Amino acid sequence: MKRLNELNDGEKVKIKVLLQSVQRGVTNKGAPYLSLVLQDCTAAMDAKYWNVSEEALHLYQPGMLVEVSGDVLSHNKQLQIRVNALQILDRSTIDLRDYVKASSLSKAELKEQIAQVVEGIKNDEIRNLISHVVAHYERDLYSYPAASKNHHAFVGGLATHILEMVKLGRFICTMFPFLNEDLLIGGIILHDLGKLEELSGPVITEYTVEGKLLGHISIMQAEVARIAAKLHTDKEVETLLRHMILSHHGQKEYGSPVLPMIPEAEVLYFIDNLDARMNTLENLMKTVEPGEFSARVFSLEQRSFYQSKLKKA
Repeated sequence: MKRLNELNDGEKVKIKVLLQSVQRGVTNKGAPYLSLVLQDCTAAMDAKYWNVSEEALHLYQPGMLVEVSGDVLSHNKQLQIRVNALQILDRSTIDLRDYVKASSLSKAELKEQIAQVVEGIKNDEIRNLISHVVAHYERDLYSYPAASKNHHAFVGGLATHILEMVKLGRFICTMFPFLNEDLLIGGIILHDLGKLEELSGPVITEYTVEGKLLGHISIMQAEVARIAAKLHTDKEVETLLRHMILSHHGQKEYGSPVLPMIPEAEVLYFIDNLDARMNTLENLMKTVEPGEFSARVFSLEQRSFYQSKLKKA
């Protein structure tokens, strides 16, 4: 069966996809229809389901796995599908990575690599606290995205983001040996784990009620305090790690209640921002032809970026 990125204008198609979004509408003549966004691991595509029965109008919801039968056509220079039939399938029987973007590392690889990072922390107090926090979030840590959009917004994105930041953090510690590497690595692992409660999950990711009302920074620093109290963690270790969580957005206008006030927190802020921006740019530049500019990117100060025609050595 074909993937979305393999479809061509004018062909008839039967394809299994996830419903990314479902919007109901009415034509000028009063006939109901559905405007859909379909997705698999290769692409997303608009679709229209005209003349939908009243019974079927409210049957389809975002996140469902469906088999779409229809015709591929070009509209405003973009391919879309005119749906003739839509059958709901059992999502529990499928490999989620076939229908959503996912980390290049498997769940087992992400878990193993993060375990190695935790085991490599030399400070007993930091390692003990981090290992308990990671164990507490083990069910979701290796499948959740790091964000609902923009950067690392894919299955396993959060764990991938952590591992990329660990590499950056270790390199910076070799450049600046006065830094406490154990403390920095601990902050890297903890800083975004509150997103496991802030976000709804790896598929059709939205913000939870707790996420909207509390935010991942507040959620995580409170969770670290709770676990630290249970473990009788050294008070300074607890305080420094909570500070790194609270300050990792770097500025109050970006959501941090306090500014970084230890060197490791300053580094955490910069490498978090760097890794997020580079992931956004990496994905963006794949869509830009050499010699052309990208569309403006909201998360990068509304800038457009030029794709160089220079070849890498």
